Amino acid sequence: MSVILSPSILSADFSRLGEEIRTVEKAGVDWIHIDVMDGHFVPNMTMGPFIVETCKRITSLPLDVHLMIDNADKFVEIFARAGAGCLSVHLEGNPNIHRTLQVVRSLGVKTGLVLNPGTPVEASSAVVHLVDYVLLMSVNPGYSGQSFQPETVKRVKQMRSLLDSINPNASIEVDGGVTADNIKELNEAGADIFVAATSIFKHPLGAMEGVRALRKALD
Repeated sequence: MSVILSPSILSADFSRLGEEIRTVEKAGVDWIHIDVMDGHFVPNMTMGPFIVETCKRITSLPLDVHLMIDNADKFVEIFARAGAGCLSVHLEGNPNIHRTLQVVRSLGVKTGLVLNPGTPVEASSAVVHLVDYVLLMSVNPGYSGQSFQPETVKRVKQMRSLLDSINPNASIEVDGGVTADNIKELNEAGADIFVAATSIFKHPLGAMEGVRALRKALD
């Protein structure tokens, strides 16, 4: 599978959001990642459907929307209508995850399942047949700029093995602390979608150079 870069606008300069998105689009990224946090599921509050609608007007790239919220069932349709092209929901705190994933699939968007670092890969085995991708968090969700948890490499290998036995066409996305120093190892372990926030939008030479550094590291 070809590698997908999905820069997270969580680290973008929101006073220049349109310019920031157009810069990474010009740099050749594949998706735009939007982290939605409600202050309950994770200890932070961020973007809602309005930001998704805004990004949809700015770019034609698929919008990769990650719902870190309670009661995700109530909101998946709202975010799909707002313009999400990919919509991922957490296994944790969602007792109706099977139904939720079915609903997301019915909305005609790519369906993702998210696992936090402390959730065993095997816990997803009953529902991964319903997904287009699994998002493995490589930091605890809630804030940008955290350090990558190296045990994620092992988790990617475990998830790839699980998916190969149940849903071999599904991809693995990694979110949290992805840099030019670890992206190749993650890719070799089986991940093919990478969310990067700080390493792109906070790169000392600018976002375009941040994208180039990640692509170069994969070569």
